[in-house]
Amino acid sequence: MKKYNILVVDDSAFMRKIITQKLEEDPSFSVIGIARDGVDAIEKIKRLKPDLVTMDVEMPKMNGIEALEKIMTDFPVPVVMLSSRTKEGAKDTIQALEIGAIDFFLKDTLINSDVSNKQVQEFFMRLKGILQAKPLSSTPVSVTRPQTVEKPVVRPQIVEPRKIKSGPIDLVFIGCSTGGPSALQAILPHIPKDFPAPVVVAQHMPAGFTKALADRFNTLCHLKVCELQDGQVMEVGNMYIAPAGFQTRFEKKHDGRVVFKVETESQALYKPCVDISLNSAAPIFKERLLSVILTGMGVDGMQGCGLVKENKGTVFVEAEQSCVVYGMPKAVKEAGYADGQYVLSQMVHEIISFVKK
Repeated sequence: MKKYNILVVDDSAFMRKIITQKLEEDPSFSVIGIARDGVDAIEKIKRLKPDLVTMDVEMPKMNGIEALEKIMTDFPVPVVMLSSRTKEGAKDTIQALEIGAIDFFLKDTLINSDVSNKQVQEFFMRLKGILQAKPLSSTPVSVTRPQTVEKPVVRPQIVEPRKIKSGPIDLVFIGCSTGGPSALQAILPHIPKDFPAPVVVAQHMPAGFTKALADRFNTLCHLKVCELQDGQVMEVGNMYIAPAGFQTRFEKKHDGRVVFKVETESQALYKPCVDISLNSAAPIFKERLLSVILTGMGVDGMQGCGLVKENKGTVFVEAEQSCVVYGMPKAVKEAGYADGQYVLSQMVHEIISFVKK
């Protein structure tokens, strides 16, 4: 069995002890070191060369954000942030994901006395998914608002001949999970102000974090970005982030308007769940729906994309070469539902050219 070496970074001795104990419950993990602040973390990453780092944000000397910037530039290694549920914690987490952290996990799901084995196993599963993926690139993702979109030099990788549209696209739906915030940065800020379709994003996140994600993208994008609300009318000129902790469905009114239905009742593993949203969107938008599945662990989106195809919609997936975790796109591709597969640098051009042609 392959053993993965982990560095635990936290200024709290209690947290370092708890995280170390949790990690070493799984024989796949070995905690090879601990660090008390960002300066200590950088020195130990350089010396110990861990396979993965768990990182706190608030630390003395050099905090997690400052340390992450240097790590991503000088010593690229997968970093998973351990975050709090507070509003400030959510904001810091989104910033960390922007800089290059691959994923995050809530501290209270690991340290509370009533933490379930299921939550701990999910933590292990996500770490293993990241560790089994391809090595990190040190190339940072730009987070400035772009003015134009340049056509990529590399030819797009087509899974099968693309269908010819019979009419306009009325919805672009994007689903993603692990690595999603970084992937979305390569797409959403590049979509132009005159884009003729609304964009809805379902990103797997704990409750309370999608508002911070929407607020951040609203400062970067040409279109208005908000966390969608129950009963809100979907309109062109907007991007909507599905709220975490809930399920988002689409409902068409008698006057033709489409509104969001935000519901709490669901036994689904993911909230938001891509499949649940696509199952309601596909029969409404039919051939006028473009579904885009980006990086993520698991198979969420596969069943929904099957329904998109049954209703003559179009499906794009991210190529393995640029995925942080090639799970969700792989499931859709292997099921035969993908009309096009593109690396992330090509995806935004393909979306724009397809919708606007």
